[in-house]
Amino acid sequence: MRREEILAMGHVALVIGGDSAEREVSLRGGEAVARALEALGVQFSVVDGPRRLLEQIAAGHYDRVFNLLHGRGGEDGALQGALRIYGVPVTGSGVLGSALTMDKLQTKRIWMACGLPTPPWRLATAAFDAPAIIEALGLPLFVKPAREGSSIGMSRVDRGEDLGPAIVRAQEYDQQVLIERLIDGPEFTAAVLDDEVLPLIGLKPAREFYDYAAKYSSGDTEYRCPCGLPEAQEATLARLCRQAFGVVGARGWGRVDLMLDRQGQPWLLEVNTTPGMTERSLVPKAAKAAGIEFEELVWRILKTSRAD
Repeated sequence: MRREEILAMGHVALVIGGDSAEREVSLRGGEAVARALEALGVQFSVVDGPRRLLEQIAAGHYDRVFNLLHGRGGEDGALQGALRIYGVPVTGSGVLGSALTMDKLQTKRIWMACGLPTPPWRLATAAFDAPAIIEALGLPLFVKPAREGSSIGMSRVDRGEDLGPAIVRAQEYDQQVLIERLIDGPEFTAAVLDDEVLPLIGLKPAREFYDYAAKYSSGDTEYRCPCGLPEAQEATLARLCRQAFGVVGARGWGRVDLMLDRQGQPWLLEVNTTPGMTERSLVPKAAKAAGIEFEELVWRILKTSRAD
């Protein structure tokens, strides 16, 4: 990259932290991104949370935003909408893509309408009927808050008597709870960068599913990249993930999670428009497999910033 390109970025606000349930993940990723921006020679300042960022944006302090906020308030379209009012470019997806993908239920509805495969589901609100859900979907099931990330509040349910408590636990994070039929098979993730799908990563957690600890602390998850699938099958899945990313309005960079059942049928799970950037995170792993070092990855993400 040329010095002129870096200078053209102006003063960048690296926004991290916030007050969502994923604050700690954001802070850890922010440390790594800050080191990369410094190495690149980008003028930047670290800002904690969307409220402080918008106060400083209103005062005219920044030219663009590198968004590394996870969860509600930073990844759900609210921040993107506010920045659009000020005409300040922000990395990643805009208002529509961010809002839709933050809500797993709406994402699944769009995929279903577009004929894309996603596991059957039911929605549980305050008054839920656990036996009816089990009758409709069978067992085992996954229970997850509809608008959280990093597997926060998620449970696997193998016994009927455990469904009610799992829903109540998920409702601590969101009153809308998504219950999905469990897909019995391997899990994969597809990182998207500049409309390109990077090499797929196969995930094999040591515990019953890829939960918060498996993602950020336990160190016992096996990551396969190359993912172990035949080249033609991986290419087919990459095309599916690119389509799944696009139909929900996502852009710039992100990640699509999916599973294969025992017959090899893919099932789309969710889209993450601001994935983690920690030492354990999946997008940096996929980028490295594609020959993209971390500093170049950060630069390419920064270049996705748009004001519309």
